[in-house]
Order: sequence, then structure tokens, then C-alpha cells
Amino acid sequence: MEAAAAAGDERGLSLAVWTVCAVALPVLITLWCSVRRSRRRYLSPAGKHCWQDTDLFGRPTYCSVCGLHILRGAYCLCCGLCADEPCVWTANRRFSCKDGLGCRDGAAGRSHHHWVRGNVPLCSQCAVCGQQCGSQPKLCDYRCIWCQRTVHDDCIQSHLKTEDCDLGEFRNLIIPPNYILAVKQMKKSKPPDCMKELVSAMGSNWTPLIVLANTRSGNNMGDVLVSEFKGLLNPVQVFDLSKTSPYKALQLCTLLPANSAKVLVCGGDGTVGWVLDAVDEMKIKGQESSAPQVAVLPLGTGNDLANTLGWGAGYAGEVPVEQILRNVMEADSVKLDRWKVQVTNKGYSLRKPKVLSMNNYFSIGPDALMALNFHTHREKTPSLFSSRLVNKAVYLFYGTKDCLIQECKDLDKKVELELDGERICLPNLEGIVVLNIGYWGGGCRLWEGMGDEPYPLSRHDDGLLEVVGVYGSFHCAQIQVKLANPVRLGQAHTVRLILKNSRMPMQVDGEPWAQGPCVVTITHKTHAVMLYHSGEQTDDDDDPSSESDQDT
Repeated sequence: MEAAAAAGDERGLSLAVWTVCAVALPVLITLWCSVRRSRRRYLSPAGKHCWQDTDLFGRPTYCSVCGLHILRGAYCLCCGLCADEPCVWTANRRFSCKDGLGCRDGAAGRSHHHWVRGNVPLCSQCAVCGQQCGSQPKLCDYRCIWCQRTVHDDCIQSHLKTEDCDLGEFRNLIIPPNYILAVKQMKKSKPPDCMKELVSAMGSNWTPLIVLANTRSGNNMGDVLVSEFKGLLNPVQVFDLSKTSPYKALQLCTLLPANSAKVLVCGGDGTVGWVLDAVDEMKIKGQESSAPQVAVLPLGTGNDLANTLGWGAGYAGEVPVEQILRNVMEADSVKLDRWKVQVTNKGYSLRKPKVLSMNNYFSIGPDALMALNFHTHREKTPSLFSSRLVNKAVYLFYGTKDCLIQECKDLDKKVELELDGERICLPNLEGIVVLNIGYWGGGCRLWEGMGDEPYPLSRHDDGLLEVVGVYGSFHCAQIQVKLANPVRLGQAHTVRLILKNSRMPMQVDGEPWAQGPCVVTITHKTHAVMLYHSGEQTDDDDDPSSESDQDT
């Protein structure tokens, strides 16, 4: 009996040891790989390749060093160079990446081809013979990482390796590799004639593009876009807003010709407002001639401002990045009203008035309450709010909840409204929305309603605000599916709201807060110069030049 019990204990102990090993071994291997990868990224010399590790390449890939087929390794986000794990350091030493600042020799308006061998894009054509490149199962053929042309091994000539590169299709958007260094050197010696010659050498159609991507917006496509834009443009003109502030990134505009720069903001409407605040800061500091025109690639949840400007209701990778750059080049310049929202607490308070900038809308009531609840829970668990679909589902949940509770009822007894100094008699409302643009709530034309009344279309450049009321969350839902109209309260150049002895949720462009008794004054602040894309609109019957929209 004792022998059997001892044998059983021994087997149990062995099983426990094997179980621990089976669980712990994969964890230890994963940790070891993570440490090794992070160490490699940390030790990569400055100015060298920006390596991204991958456990599985999406298509047949060959190491640029040893030429062998690889499944697991790393690729450079800027130039597309690929290497397996043992060859990464050799690739760093042997091959140069896109040098964004440029070398000290060579003219600022000129650059040579920079050829990278192998792993050319699918369906590439040879720039010399016109036949397909990259069709052989090996490391073969070349691609210039500036102009994106591809050439066969047999077709590449010695003059192709040394001739000037015209930077390809997007030359008018690219800052040439030697330009920034040349400008800095000229500014030190201050030769105005040389500066004029440099700018004229770039051509009259040169409108360099600065890409500002919020990698935390919407459906987490920001990282992919940063990589793709760095591959097509100069890496120095692509910024991750989670690492660099908009104002600091926009200082690059000061090195460019006056009023020539364009900016593409990849993010939600809140990110666009952040960038426009940085543009205003540039104007305040005397850099108005450097202020760029702003285009939008919508990555947020509502994206009403992007929809207003013709850039669509949300980007999920369905349009190639090359087409996005073409759309930016073809876009037209339009003005956008920007407004100052001043919130002054009633009674004695040592706090200064809260001053906010508004591009889309201000609201008090149920939609602000939904935004506040959403914002509170996203701050607690940000990892759960990485999908546009999940975000909309959470908004729906809080809207349904408010239909039952009605936390904002009797608003007409708590708030006084003045439009251009005239007191407005309010019906029994739960919410008030002050609109700069026509779209609201993720694509709803709030001011025009169902189109059954001859109201003029709202505009985002006329210096007027549209003010509407809603009866509650259920009424908001009916408006969004065109089963009801809002209560139109009027249009005004100045809007004043007086919140009496109550505490209510408010929001400006999707930034919510709970507010006690106060006076809210909305006045015109300035104009922003935006880029309008005259592509397919959300509503084909609407006049695209007057469309407008909200931020969430």
C-alpha cells in the first residue's frame, strides 16, 4: 500500500512538473523573443533602417542580404528592405535607408535613384522593357524607393544607377532628400537670391505634403498609414502625433515656400481640431505665411467634419494610399469657420473662464451625456475601444439607457437661450445643439432634417451658427433615421446660453464634461483653410460646397 501511494505521489509530482514546464516554457520563449527584438530596435543606429518585426510575411519574401526565402524576420518601414533575423545587423551596415535630411553633396533640387533589390510590389512593370518584374521565385529586380519605378536585373543600366531621379508621380508632394539641409545652410549665410533659385528649381506646382497621423484614432490604422506614407514620401514629412505634437511637426512648414504646404491629418475630428489649434498658434507667433492647407483622412468614429469636406465618413483601408495622395493633389481650397466657446462659471469663482475652439458643434443634453459616458469608460479601459463598430455600439447602449432614465429632462426650465442678443422661448426640450456644419451624429443632416421644409442649407463658411433642439435620446435616434425633424430655434452670429442652478453634460467637438451653473458664449474666432475633395458624397442630393459635419 505504501509503495503504491509513494508511486502515485511520484507520478503526481512528475505530472505537476511537466505541467509547469509546458506552461512556463512558451511564456519564457515569448519573453526572450520580445527582449531580443526590443534590444535590436533600441540598438539600431540613428538614421538607419526603421525595422518592424514580423512572424509571417504576407507573400513570398527573400532576405536582401543572403537571398534566402524567409518567413520570419524584419522589414524597413521606410524603404521596404527585408532581412531574416541573423542578417538584420548586416543589412544595417551594408544598405542605406531613405536619408530624409539628405547628404552634404548634391544640389537641393536633385536626387539620384536609390535602388533596393528584390521583393518588388506585385504586378510591377519594368520601366525599361515594360514587362512584369518580380515574377521569379528568388531575390531579383530593383525598385527605386523615391520614384517607385521597378527595373529588371537584366534591364538596369549603369546610367540608371547614377542618373537623376524625378521622384515619380508624387514629386509635387515630396520634400527632396537634400532640400532641408540646403535651406538650413542658406538661412545661415542669408543669400536671398540663392533661396529664390532653390524654390524656383522645385517648380511652380510644388506643394509639399506633411502627414500627421494619430495612431490612437478609430480602428488603429494609423501605424499602417505611417509606414505606407514613409515609403512613398520623405520620412521627415511623416509624423506620429502620439510621439510629436502638431505644433512641433508643423515647424517644418517654416522651411518651405510661403503658403505652399499642405497637411494631411489622419485621425478623427478631434485630431483635426488639435491640428487647427496648432495652425492658429503659428499665426499668433507670426508664422501666418507658413500656415498650411489641411486635408483629412478620417479614422475616428463620427468623422462628420471629414464627411463635410468630401473625404468620406471613415477610412478602413479600402482606398490605396496612392489614390489618397492623388486626391490631395486634386483637392480645392475652402474656408471653415472656427468659433470661440467661452464658459464662465456663475457666482464667485477664482477659476478663469474655460475657453475652447469649436469647428463642428456645441451641445448640452442627451448627446453630450452619451459622449461623457463613452469618454469616461474609454479612459478606464482604452484597449476595448479600438474598433469603430465597438464605439458605435457603446454609443447605442448609452443612448438606449438614457431613453429610459431621461437624465436631461426639463432643460427649458434650466437654460436660457439668446441668439444675437434676443431671448428665445424654449419648448419642453432635453437638449440644444449649436452647429457650425450640417452633419451631426455620424452623418445626419440635422438642420435640413427630412427635407420637407424649405430651410436653407447650412454652410461652414458663412459666419452663422444653426441652433436646434431635441426632445430626448429617442428623438435623436428618430432624427438620425429620418423619421423626425429637430426643433429649429434659429441662426445667429453669436449664441449665449445661461445654465441656471443645475449641473448638465456639455461637449464641444466630442470633448465632453459635466458643467455647473455658468454662462456659455459662442463667438466667431477665425477661418481655417481646408482642402475639399469633390468625390462621392454621403448624400448625392446635397450641395457639396455647403456640406458640414461633427466630431466624435
